[in-house]
Amino acid sequence: MNSSAKSPAQTRVLTGITTSGTPHLGNYAGAIRPAIQSSTEPGVDAFFFLADFHALIKCADPARVAQSRMEIAATWIAAGLDTDRVTFYRQSDVPEIPELCWMLTCVTAKGLMNRAHAYKASVDANALKGVDPDDGVTMGLFSYPVLMAADILMFNAHRVPVGRDQIQHLEMARDIAQRFNHLYGRGRDLFVLPEVQIDEDVATLPGLDGRKMSKSYNNTIPLFEGGAKALKAAVAQIVTDSRLPGEPKDAEAAHLFTLYRAFATTRQAAEFRAALEGGLGWGDAKQALCDLIEAEIGPMRAQYADLMAHPDRIEAILQAGAEKARRVAMPFMDQLREAVGLRQPAAATAGKKAAGAGKGAKARLVSFRDEDGRFRQRLFAADGAELLLSEPFEDPKLLNQLGRQLAQADLSALQADAQGLVSLEADGQRWARCAADRVEQVRQALAAL
Repeated sequence: MNSSAKSPAQTRVLTGITTSGTPHLGNYAGAIRPAIQSSTEPGVDAFFFLADFHALIKCADPARVAQSRMEIAATWIAAGLDTDRVTFYRQSDVPEIPELCWMLTCVTAKGLMNRAHAYKASVDANALKGVDPDDGVTMGLFSYPVLMAADILMFNAHRVPVGRDQIQHLEMARDIAQRFNHLYGRGRDLFVLPEVQIDEDVATLPGLDGRKMSKSYNNTIPLFEGGAKALKAAVAQIVTDSRLPGEPKDAEAAHLFTLYRAFATTRQAAEFRAALEGGLGWGDAKQALCDLIEAEIGPMRAQYADLMAHPDRIEAILQAGAEKARRVAMPFMDQLREAVGLRQPAAATAGKKAAGAGKGAKARLVSFRDEDGRFRQRLFAADGAELLLSEPFEDPKLLNQLGRQLAQADLSALQADAQGLVSLEADGQRWARCAADRVEQVRQALAAL
């Protein structure tokens, strides 16, 4: 087993969230809440990532993808994800993942991809329409299982919680891992074979019409968007039968009761059932459901709104998470490159480094514009490792000025915050944040600019 895998005492569990929409109540009860709860279990090393590369397969609206990345990140943080305990990152911030994806693509049989359910469904739909079998099929859709395998194998996850529709993709990831191990392992397993985790007891919430809550059915109840008013308006639309107040209701047949039970204690659920069977009116029942849900998500909504109003806070958390993820991914990728022949022997590499020492390799500060049109800088060490990402600035001159001032500043006395990050400030303005264990590297890199 390779050095990036966890010891048997710890089980690495990995969960991805595609950034192509806004989370609703069904996402919270069915995925977010149970995943966060399981991440606190002893012996669990949890990885959560925003699958924004995957989002490009199904969403061609850049603004929607960008907004969804923020909304989903804010939702998970507001819902109680401990980003200090887990590894929480954006897929696109870990360049080793697409690199691994290409390596895996080169050992994956096309015939295996031909059998993927999503691809076969597209081909079948085209056959019914009488058009070319591959009409509208992109290589993103066709190769989706390989990217999913890279997500999982990059961190050698032991368990991957998925819905039943994703079981095939986990089986494919195992097949791809076994093939890679056979070709390049030289008698050892580079990749752990991931196990499927199906949570049978996780709630699947009914939507307003009783079918599974889904944006596809336009029957969702908002989680945070629109506030308590939007929640109440959605609950008011839940379909019920025609029984009047005073008439006994069949609790088990009422999806309003199913929703209530997903947020209630055992005692609360029993009392609500008794009230329905005793003739509680549907209007009062809906109000009780609103009150119950609001008691749980109301405080989270306030934090969500605060995060969405301060995207820099979300960005800092995600950058810290990406750095944490890359501390696992980078050394493992070195092993994989060597395994497939993309690394020179260590002696030759060492000789080249010695020969090249002092011949121009130095720290770099790279300026660029982010997706919001604001200016940022990335600081790279002499060996090319990224040390930090600056805060976004409207004025590039101010950004450059603060960087120059910090190059002359004493950073040794700076204290880390609760997230283990140190704030680099000049003239009362924060230029960037970085991990506490990187401060000395940052100081040396800035001084060498």
